[in-house]
Amino acid sequence: MRYYTLSFCFGCCLIGMVGVQSPALAEVQTGDTPTPPAELLQKAAPDKADYEQSQDPDLPALEAGNLFHSKGGKLSYWDGLVGHAMIEGGANGNPVTHSGRNFGQYFTDKSNTGTLNQITASISHPVTPIGKGYGIGFVVEMLYGSDARVDPTLGMGDGTLKGGYQWAPTQAHIDVHTPWLFKHGIDFQIGQMYGLMGVEGIPALARPFYSYNYSSDYIVPFETVGIVATMHVSRDIDFLLGIDSGNASTFGNATVNKQPKGYAGLVFKNLMDNKMTIRAISHLGPAGNSGTAVTSADGWTSAGIGSAANKLMQYNVEVSMSYRFTDKVTFTEDIIVDRDESIRDTAYGFTSYVAWDLRKNLTLNFRGEIFRDNTGGVITQFIGSDSYRSYLRNRPYAYYSAPATTYGELTAGVSWKPPVINDHLGKGTFTLRPELRLDRSLNGTHPFNRSASVMNPVVTNGTRNMFWVSCDAILSF
Repeated sequence: MRYYTLSFCFGCCLIGMVGVQSPALAEVQTGDTPTPPAELLQKAAPDKADYEQSQDPDLPALEAGNLFHSKGGKLSYWDGLVGHAMIEGGANGNPVTHSGRNFGQYFTDKSNTGTLNQITASISHPVTPIGKGYGIGFVVEMLYGSDARVDPTLGMGDGTLKGGYQWAPTQAHIDVHTPWLFKHGIDFQIGQMYGLMGVEGIPALARPFYSYNYSSDYIVPFETVGIVATMHVSRDIDFLLGIDSGNASTFGNATVNKQPKGYAGLVFKNLMDNKMTIRAISHLGPAGNSGTAVTSADGWTSAGIGSAANKLMQYNVEVSMSYRFTDKVTFTEDIIVDRDESIRDTAYGFTSYVAWDLRKNLTLNFRGEIFRDNTGGVITQFIGSDSYRSYLRNRPYAYYSAPATTYGELTAGVSWKPPVINDHLGKGTFTLRPELRLDRSLNGTHPFNRSASVMNPVVTNGTRNMFWVSCDAILSF
C-alpha cells in the first residue's frame, strides 16, 4: 500500500479466507473501581483458579505461555509470555515479462525468481487481568526479508540495512483493557501497530495467497504509530477511534507531514447465529509529503509538494463483511474507498474471496477483483530496493506507472499443510500455497510486462494480460 495514493477505491467483493485475522485488541472486560494499571502489574498474579472464580466471565484468566513452564503454584504475570517465529519464502513465474517485474505488486514484484520474503519473530503477552477490571498485554515483533523493503516505519530503524533484504520493526505496542464507560469496557492499543484496514495482512498467515490484491497493496495503511481505542458498546458492537502520525511515519522529521491522522470505525459481531461479522473503518488525514520537491541528476523527482500537503486530505473508508456459509465454506466482502487530494486521483475496486475447507489440512481459495485507478496515480511500480523508502523520505525515487486503468484479477490457490511433514514438526506448522493468477486491463490499456524511462514513466506499450504462477512455503512456530 502506498499512503500517497490518491484514490477513490469503491469495491464490492465476496472474500472468504481461513485463518485471516483482522488486527484488533483482545476483548477483555469489566471491573468496578479504576486503579492505575502500573501499580497492579507490580503484584504477582493469583492462581488461575482464583481468576476463574473471581473475574467476570468475559475476562480471560492468566495462562502460562510457551516460553516458561510453571512448576505449579501461583503464576506470575511474566509466566504468560508467548513467543512466535515464522519463515516465508516464495517464487513466482511470469513467462512473458520484459521488465522482470509483476506490475501492480509491492511484495511479490520480482518475477521468475525466488525470494526470502520474511523471517518474523515476536514476543507478546495476551491482555491478562491484573485486578480491579484492568488487563494489560503487549506485542513486540521484528521482520527481516525482502518484504521489509516496502514495510518500513520512518524513524524506527529504516535504512539500517539496504539492498534486497532489509529489517523492520512491525509491532511494538502495549494493550490495555479498562472497565471504563461501558459494561464491557474499553481497550487501548498504544504504539506501533499494523494498519486496522484491509482483509489481507502483511504476516504471511494473515492472508490466503502469496500475492496481494490491489486494494491491500495500494490503499490501506501498512503501519501506524499512535493510539487506538476499541469501545465495547455491547457484546456484539465495537466502536473504534484512534489518532496516529500516518502510514509508515513517526514524529519530527520521520514523517511524511506533521498533521495528525486517525481511525474511526464500527464492528458488528456475532450476527446471524454467529456466522457474520461486519466492519466499517475509516482512516482520515493529510497524506501528501510536505517537503520541497528534489530532482536527482538522472531526472527522478521526490514526492514533496510543499506546505500545501498539510491541508490536502486523504479519505480512506472500508466496509467488509465475512459470512461463514457452512462449516467448510466462508465468504467475505470488502468495499474500500480512498480519495487523496494531494495527488488528485480517484480509484474504486471490487474484490471477492471464497475459502472452501476441503480437508482439515487443505483449503481451496478463490479471489476476484476489479480495481479502477482513475488517473494512473495509484498503481505505481517502484524500481530498486530503496525506492519506496526514498519516496517516504522525500528523496528522488525511480518508478513507472500506467495510464488510467480498470484492473481485473482472478486468483485460485490452495493452502496445504502436508501431514507427512507436519507430523514430525512438533509445535511447528509447515504450509504450502501454490496459486495461479491472471491480471487484465479491462479498458484497453497495456500496463503489464514492460517498464518505462525517466523521460516517460507511464507504460503504454505493454500487454493487456499478465498471467503468472506463484508458490510460497511458510514454517511457523
